[in-house]
Amino acid sequence: MRARVRKRTSSVFRIPEFWSRARRSLSQRDPVLAGIIRAHPAAALRGRGDPFQTLARSIVGQQISVKAADSVWRRFLDAVVKVRPAAVLGTEVPTLRNCGLSQRKVEYLMEIARQFANGAVNPGEWDTLDDETVIEQLVRVRGVGRWTAEMVLIFGLLRPNVLPLDDLGLQRAVSLQYFAGRRVSMRTIEKLARNWQPWRSVATWYLWRSLDPVPVEY
Repeated sequence: MRARVRKRTSSVFRIPEFWSRARRSLSQRDPVLAGIIRAHPAAALRGRGDPFQTLARSIVGQQISVKAADSVWRRFLDAVVKVRPAAVLGTEVPTLRNCGLSQRKVEYLMEIARQFANGAVNPGEWDTLDDETVIEQLVRVRGVGRWTAEMVLIFGLLRPNVLPLDDLGLQRAVSLQYFAGRRVSMRTIEKLARNWQPWRSVATWYLWRSLDPVPVEY
């Protein structure tokens, strides 16, 4: 679980249509998740349906604390006004650096913006593609790893069955909730998560909630 946005956003959030169905299903089959879900009755994943903004937000939040990422993101929004490829490409590098972004992150953001602007990355076709195919396309872009691509699937595309095994928050939550704080392998998490299908994104989101009551929003 990495950085989150608490305040200003540049597009409207929406709750997945499958959310209530997934909550019921997970509560029936997993007592641990049932308890977490009961503790957060009004909370839900909220996505923007905006893959570019989700990518930009995840790049900003890479390898820094939640608090620092929130601060940088607010300054980034002030600088670009609208989180769109053309707006990012039209912003001077020194301006982006002054937001608190490293040179490498600025390069990543510019590259992502170019790929979206020239059509090399085309979110319009993703509705017809499965999760792994979308991930394969995204990780070809410099600065985008599998975790970042998975955040796009969860928050940008509202895909219901994504399991971000590299996510440190998910690993910690599984350790605390299921194994009394003992360290667990990704293979163990993957095995546990078989019981969550086809709602692994939802299970992951609630496990994040068990660590932090403030919902993650990309």
